[in-house]
Amino acid sequence: MKGILGITRRLMLVLLVLVAGSMMLLSSPAIAATDTEAYFVFQSSPYENEDFTIKLTDPNKIQEARDILSGKQNDKTHVMGRIIKSPAPYNSKWDYQLDPSSIGFFAFAIEVCDATASYVNDHLDEVGGAFLPGNYWCPWSSKLVKEVSNEA
Repeated sequence: MKGILGITRRLMLVLLVLVAGSMMLLSSPAIAATDTEAYFVFQSSPYENEDFTIKLTDPNKIQEARDILSGKQNDKTHVMGRIIKSPAPYNSKWDYQLDPSSIGFFAFAIEVCDATASYVNDHLDEVGGAFLPGNYWCPWSSKLVKEVSNEA
């Protein structure tokens, strides 16, 4: 009888360890859905109340955006990326979006890529030529304002 109790206790311990390990894996930030896709709102100018939503898919960039919002990162805080000339469901106010794989953050940039969100939208047919060469947009006054859920 003592041998059966010992086996039962060991089996219960193994099951407990397996359940605890599974719970840790499911709650691990490395695999959490919020770390593989996140949405952030920024404003391209302090003079215009124009929210522009971006989608980030790189866990390092997601963390960088969160660090900017928390104040942990305060040097490279402006948003830049390559324009795709089609709307995104999460940013339907605008006729364009930023390619998630191209989005980054900067401290200073060249003047040729600076514009407000509405100016880009109004001149979208000119993007990629003399206006925003290579489709890169880097609004100098851009500022992340919040993280949002995908509302599409």
